[in-house]
Amino acid sequence: MRELENLTIVDDSRDQCVYLSDQTARMPLCLPPGPLSPEQLDRLLAHGYRRSGWYFYRTRCPSCSACQPLRIDVDLFKPSRSQRRANQRGEKQLRVEFGLPTLDSRRLDLFNQHRQVRQLARNERPVGPEDYRGFLLNSFADVGELSLWFDDLLVGVSITDIGQKSLSAVYCFFDPAYSHLSIGTYAILQQIFLARQTNRQWLYLGMYVANNSHLNYKSKFGPHEKWIGGRWQSSLGGMDGIGLPIHDPSGE
Repeated sequence: MRELENLTIVDDSRDQCVYLSDQTARMPLCLPPGPLSPEQLDRLLAHGYRRSGWYFYRTRCPSCSACQPLRIDVDLFKPSRSQRRANQRGEKQLRVEFGLPTLDSRRLDLFNQHRQVRQLARNERPVGPEDYRGFLLNSFADVGELSLWFDDLLVGVSITDIGQKSLSAVYCFFDPAYSHLSIGTYAILQQIFLARQTNRQWLYLGMYVANNSHLNYKSKFGPHEKWIGGRWQSSLGGMDGIGLPIHDPSGE
C-alpha cells in the first residue's frame, strides 16, 4: 500500500511506556510526504495507525502487545443501558456543534483542567497554544471539532479526523465540573451518530489497554473490533477476549 511505503520514520526511540509504567514503549513516529486524501487516511487507520499532530504511529513494543487499536462499525453499534442514559442526559442538557477546529483560552483551560484532574499531566507544565496546535490541530489529514455546550458555555471538545469511510476520535477533553453529564461517553455517541448520518462505516477510538483505566473504557462500546496481530478481530456480544479475524487490513 503506497501510504505505508511513503511514510518516513523520523523518530524510533524507546521510552518508558506512558500507559503501563513497567513496560518499554516503541512507537515509531512516521511522517507522510504531504497532505492525505480522506481515502488515504482511511487506509492508514485500517492498518492500525494513529495520529498525533503531523505524525502517524503504531506500536512496535519489544515485549508487550497490550495496546490494541479499537474501532466500531457504527451500523452494528448497540448502546448499553448506561450509554442510553448518558445520551438522554446529553440530549436534554447539551448542545452539539461540529465544524472546523479552533483554539482559544477556554479550550486551553479545558484541556489543562482535564489533564490535571485525570492525572495525565505527570508534573508537566500547562499546555500552551503551540503545544495544543502541535498535538491536535497540525495535521496532513482533514480535522474537525465536535464541541459540547451547556447553554452558552463550552464544556467539552472532541478533536476528530475525517476520512472517506471513517471518523477517528483523536482526543476528547471536558470540564470536570460537568462530569455528571458523562460528557466523554456522550461525545463518542455523537461521533457514532455523525458517522452514520454521513454514511461512514467506522469510528476509530484509538488505543485500548485493558490494564489502563484511562483507556479500557473503550471496550464498553460494542460490538467493536481490535487490531491484534495485524488483523481486525471482532468482539462478539460484548465479550472481551473472544475474537474472530473478520477483516483484512484494507478495511474493506
